[in-house]
Amino acid sequence: MTRERHALPRPLDAAALDQLALRYVERFATTRGKLADYLRRKVRERGWQGAPVDPAAVAERMAALGYVNDRAFAAMRAASLARRGFGARRVAQALHAAQIDAEDTAAALAELAEEPGAEAQPLRAALAFAKRRRFGPWARAAPDARLVERQVAAMIRAGHAHALARRIVTSPPGVPFEGEE
Repeated sequence: MTRERHALPRPLDAAALDQLALRYVERFATTRGKLADYLRRKVRERGWQGAPVDPAAVAERMAALGYVNDRAFAAMRAASLARRGFGARRVAQALHAAQIDAEDTAAALAELAEEPGAEAQPLRAALAFAKRRRFGPWARAAPDARLVERQVAAMIRAGHAHALARRIVTSPPGVPFEGEE
């Protein structure tokens, strides 16, 4: 019985790196930083042949061509996280992790704050998070003191204010929250 040998992938060159970048941006919404990291990883995994090319320069070129837009990505991600119940602090952390610069992060957070009903956004996001996790009014039974602390901590990690998190978590199960719309 003969064993088939798997051919090692050929080392990358500038054209292959461009093809990888195009393939990545056609499949995923991404940022310049994440694209550059992906390309660096591929170069590290497969090796390089030919004149050196900076993956960050390839990512910048993709952005210049309009395939990557950090500001649009930031706005999309911020709106998505806010709908899922995450607070502004947690949204900013997620954008930082996606390598969005401070200017684009501030623009995305400002865009969230300008939406109709934005003054109620922190409460709406906190209630969405609590509902999804079945805290407070959506719990099946009143939690014990230890569980209350764990639930409050989860809400704080999600970017909500401590006082608001405690008010929601300690609300009696089955009773509508007093600030709910």
